[in-house]
Amino acid sequence: MSGETVITVVGNLVDDPELRFTPAGAAVAKFRIASTPRVYDKTANEWKDGDSLFLTCSVWRQAAENVAESLSRGTRVIVQGRLKQRSYEDREGVKRTVYELDVDEVGPSLARATAKVTKNPAGGGQTSVGPSTTQDPWAGAKPANGQQQGGGWGTAPPAPAPAGHPEEPPF
Repeated sequence: MSGETVITVVGNLVDDPELRFTPAGAAVAKFRIASTPRVYDKTANEWKDGDSLFLTCSVWRQAAENVAESLSRGTRVIVQGRLKQRSYEDREGVKRTVYELDVDEVGPSLARATAKVTKNPAGGGQTSVGPSTTQDPWAGAKPANGQQQGGGWGTAPPAPAPAGHPEEPPF
């Protein structure tokens, strides 16, 4: 969609990714990353940490399952997505604004780590979010890490979603 703010953030996962399923059966993973810039202090002649940026990220469908299976707290990641602003009132009636990232791509940073990449079976790595004329890639999808679909979450696989994410994340 034009006019969206696409950003790339490098940071560390603050928590393990949380995988859930919408009532229609679409997987969505939520995770938070902290990105802390390093700045050189000339007066002290040393590097210091700047102010950390914390972002809540949501990733959908097969990528959500892959994130939940592959990444954990402390992992350094590179995340690209669309920055979203959301306003709400808290319990005390104070208006708050938060910034979140609707993730398109995510992966581990290989600057100080190694990773073994395993491709999903045919169709599992599909990135298209538009209507599909092929067989439903979500049929028979199961939660990653053996997690149960519970707490009122749907069990039926979803139909392919139109561009954008019409369902709100269940967090």
